Amino acid sequence: MQTEHRAATAKGAATRSHIVERALEMVRVAGFDGLSIGSVAETAAMSKSGVFAHFGSREELQLAVLDAAAERFTREVFVPALRAPRGLARLRAIAAHWLDWLRMSEGGCPMVGAAVEFDDRQGPVRERVVFYEERLRAELVRAVRMAIETGELRADTDAEQVAFELFAIALATHHDHRLLGDPTPRGDRAVERLIDSFRI
Repeated sequence: MQTEHRAATAKGAATRSHIVERALEMVRVAGFDGLSIGSVAETAAMSKSGVFAHFGSREELQLAVLDAAAERFTREVFVPALRAPRGLARLRAIAAHWLDWLRMSEGGCPMVGAAVEFDDRQGPVRERVVFYEERLRAELVRAVRMAIETGELRADTDAEQVAFELFAIALATHHDHRLLGDPTPRGDRAVERLIDSFRI
């Protein structure tokens, strides 16, 4: 009985993961507003009732996709960056992996898209977007402060301001690469210029 239960649980988790992956692919192109139980069911080659059994509402599905996008961002940006020594090397690694993520994400970054779609709305989806954006900003501030502690950035460096400007560089990189099709590594140059302005 327990073996059958574990098998059913594993199958359910695999199906849910499959649905979220297909929905994430859709979001990159059509945005979160383009998600519906029906459209995802068609993309995932499932029935509407099959998708509904895992996600009781469109909002629940949107939240699951946001969580999946945030988990992938962490895995592809922060996890490899943590291998770099704490300090300026790690801050640079975070910025480099982040810009690569923005340039390489097929259809664009779903987190950037979500921020644009839900900035003026209220509700659980916007709250989740804000949570992830604030967490990212806090991690950037933490990385800057580490570089201050290691003596690589000036003691009077405003960590919050540096994090803000890194965020601005990332958004400009996403805009130029996705909308304008400009492959010029201006974002990388801007990061170095920003860091150099606070280096000892």
